[in-house]
Amino acid sequence: MPLLVVQNHGLYHFSFVFLVLLTFSVSVIGQTCMNYGETSPSNASSCLCPPGFGGATCAQPGCGGTIFDGSHRSLAQPSSSSSGFANLTASDCTCESGWGGVGCNVCTTSSACQVAYAAVNGNASATSGLGGLTGLNDTMVCNTAPTVWAASELSCQVNNPTLEALYPLQSTLNILRTLNGSLSPLHNTSGTLLSPSTSSSIYAQLMYAGVEQFFCTASPCTQTSSNSTTSSGSTTSTTWTCQNLACSCIKNATFCGGVPVSNLTGTIDTLSGTLIVACDSTNTCHFQQDVINSVFGSQGLSMEGCVFGECVTQAVIDTTNTSSAAAASGGTELSGGVIAGLAVVGVIIALGLAVIAWGWYVQRAAKKLPFDGGQSGGISVRWSDISYIVQSPTNSPSSLITKSTIQGGKTILDSVSGSIESGQLMAILGPSGAGKTTLVELIAGKRKSGQYTGSITFPPHTPGHHPRVAFVPQNDILPSMLTVREALTFAASLRLPEALPASSKAALVSTVISKLGLDGIAETRIGASDGTGRGISGGEARRVSIGLELVSCPDVLVCDEPTSGLDSVSAFRVVNVLKELAREGGVAISHQGSHGHRKGVAVICSVHQPSSRLYHTFDSVHLLSNGRALYSGPGGLAPAQYFMRMREEGGAGADVLPYEEGYNVADYLLDIASESPDIPSMPLSHNAVGEIGQSVSSEKTNGGKDVEALLSTQNLAPGTYVATFLTQLQVLCGREWKVLRRDKTLFFTHVCVACVLGVFCGGLYYHTGLTIAGFQARIGCLFFMGSLIAFSSLSALYNIVEIRPLFLRERSNWYYSPTAWLLSRLIFDIIPLRIIPTVIVCTITYWMAGLAHDAVHFFKFLLVIVLYTLVMTLFNFLLGTLFRNGGIAILLSALSALYQMTYAGFFVHLASIPPVLRWLRWLCPLNYTLEAVSVNEVGSGLMIEDTLQGVPVNVSATLIMQLLFGFGLNNYYRDILVLFAFIVGLGVAVIAVVWLKVRERR
Repeated sequence: MPLLVVQNHGLYHFSFVFLVLLTFSVSVIGQTCMNYGETSPSNASSCLCPPGFGGATCAQPGCGGTIFDGSHRSLAQPSSSSSGFANLTASDCTCESGWGGVGCNVCTTSSACQVAYAAVNGNASATSGLGGLTGLNDTMVCNTAPTVWAASELSCQVNNPTLEALYPLQSTLNILRTLNGSLSPLHNTSGTLLSPSTSSSIYAQLMYAGVEQFFCTASPCTQTSSNSTTSSGSTTSTTWTCQNLACSCIKNATFCGGVPVSNLTGTIDTLSGTLIVACDSTNTCHFQQDVINSVFGSQGLSMEGCVFGECVTQAVIDTTNTSSAAAASGGTELSGGVIAGLAVVGVIIALGLAVIAWGWYVQRAAKKLPFDGGQSGGISVRWSDISYIVQSPTNSPSSLITKSTIQGGKTILDSVSGSIESGQLMAILGPSGAGKTTLVELIAGKRKSGQYTGSITFPPHTPGHHPRVAFVPQNDILPSMLTVREALTFAASLRLPEALPASSKAALVSTVISKLGLDGIAETRIGASDGTGRGISGGEARRVSIGLELVSCPDVLVCDEPTSGLDSVSAFRVVNVLKELAREGGVAISHQGSHGHRKGVAVICSVHQPSSRLYHTFDSVHLLSNGRALYSGPGGLAPAQYFMRMREEGGAGADVLPYEEGYNVADYLLDIASESPDIPSMPLSHNAVGEIGQSVSSEKTNGGKDVEALLSTQNLAPGTYVATFLTQLQVLCGREWKVLRRDKTLFFTHVCVACVLGVFCGGLYYHTGLTIAGFQARIGCLFFMGSLIAFSSLSALYNIVEIRPLFLRERSNWYYSPTAWLLSRLIFDIIPLRIIPTVIVCTITYWMAGLAHDAVHFFKFLLVIVLYTLVMTLFNFLLGTLFRNGGIAILLSALSALYQMTYAGFFVHLASIPPVLRWLRWLCPLNYTLEAVSVNEVGSGLMIEDTLQGVPVNVSATLIMQLLFGFGLNNYYRDILVLFAFIVGLGVAVIAVVWLKVRERR
């Protein structure tokens, strides 16, 4: 094969492949007639030959005479100087007046056609025997334009620097283009074959130094013409598109074994496919075929100094001019790839519009629903025999992604019972590890990882009906860039019915702010909780957290250690707010009951170590020790009196510590829970708040079986989103826009870095040349931009890790669906932080580096880069949601970028990778990206102009791309579809992980 010759015999033989790909043909049909002549029907020992050839096997070119002489034309004779081949140069063939081209087959004047025709046919009309043309103008003319009316000859010089360095003698290509042989005056010439089976066709012969090297044919063919106007005048172009290309190399000719080390027979004989011959009135033609284009560029092999000549009657021109003009005015059809791309874009736009329309309809329907006034409150809470067991964790690789696997078990709560009526404020006391947080989370219906039994009811609700239970976690997780009012408005917009007008929601938020004593900081940004950019104090943040739950108008409010981390004044202020809420009810829930009294809210708080003043604020107390309830009843001095009576009665309570008058009751209770943990639990009948009631008793008649379902989120919480999906998306996007507008650091950092890197990269590759080294620099520039995107997208991962705690809190409280959150994050992360910086850096680099200078290729380049940006952003989103440890996610993202750089095809030729590792290339998005942008670059007609050891090289960059990197020339649209597939697959994976894994589990 020629490519092996190139590799094994150095630069000289490297250039042979260019000449091979110049030709156009497939395998030779098994026959004795050369030049694709056909056996004569009247004489099986002779051949019908294409015009300009003759002899017994059509192997000898005509020498002198004209094409009308047919089988009587004089022929070039074999020459010893050309290894026995017929040689036009050695035969000293000269053309008659009015004829030109190598072989004298091209007419130059009309009189030459007329004289030559009359010399053979006498006074016979040239239109005789032509159906429909008899009697019309039969004047013979010579058509010297590229357009063909019947059958036209052309002869061109092959002037390519690389070929001329290798073959310094003259190379010429002769082509006979036959559109309709029956209309040509040659159709009755003796021994002449214009086209096989009278169809449109092309015959071509390459002559080198007057000796034929190989011949080709292609059929059927179509002709299209077009006119264009430039500054130099009007230009007519004619394009011939032919199918079934076939070529045959002449054995032992210079190209076909005459020089054994450069035998191109195997390559020439196997060329096939579609042949395009495009000529214009500037005497230039282009021969285009897949292999030829891969060597000489998208324009194919350029031929200069072309002469056209066709002897044809004026009648043929007159009768076919109209149809030819109509064909010439036809438009260009869109390619299949463009049509497929437009179809995909159309489907995406249609689906997007359909989703928006559906969301708008659902949103309007929700706003028209009747509003019940938001009545709430008046709900008691009773829990009976609550037990909770958590199993001990064990280390496993899966713990990097999910919770550790568990085995064994530890009892956190052991048959705990208690109750609280509406309008009361309860404190759950106990030392660290007593189970306070676990109990309040179970009451609030939070998802737990352990196993639990027991029952929780909410009188007067019957089992199966669930009130609105709000939960304030121990840590204040708040949106740092929003003001207090904006944070509360955000919660109200998502947690209140859409039927409630926006003005009413705003009034509710203002009332909550007033109740919580936040009027002075309502317009202050909350600030970060890590001490950077603080806006409000810890006590104020705790009240904001409470306010976020109050705007949802809860029936029960559960707080986990609302006073932890606060000074005594701030803690007392927070508890006073909770006391007021318990007595007077919430905001929208502050309506009158059936007897003209407000319905209060049951407020349950776990408290670690309250002061005496703070302790006496609570109406009731629930004391836990090692998961058991030692006391549940009224607050104040009642717990101390209870334990003193137990001490006086002796028995199991004899070891209870004595209470000293004036001592903080809360401290006394904590001492008992810590130092006397073995005292018996408080009997259920002693519960001073009230009897558990029939609902609890009926629950316990189930044989003590596991009633985990009663404690699940599905049963203790509504489990539905109040706002419609479109409203969720609108509110989330509004918050993201405010955050982006106020925290400009990340956006401007991305933009500034993009500008700096664009100038740096553009300067590094400034105006890359058209040499082989310059082409490698072009691909290096494209590779650099892809690698830059892979690493810069790491900030998307950090953003997900940073905002994850806020998402978990808001999702657990049913603010919005994960899909709405993901869409808002994609919109306000990808557009400002990914696409805009990517477009900036790539635009600067593209034009500074001197890449393909036309809009089409530039925007095709941007399309690939933007798609790759989406792929990498979604991939980092997936890592950020899949792994709880942000450090591990960042490490894997960096390693994946290095893997992509390895398999992109720039550092190592993919074909040289061992098969056991080569399959990994199909999982590398950067490989498809680099291939697509490289194919797009060479597809602009990029030509390599270089000199290697004194030999000029003028070839298509496509060949260098395939040799160095192994990229497929026709893989652009395939790569686009693969990148789309990556986007869809990663998008589905991110949504699945967020729905299934990224959820609060305590």
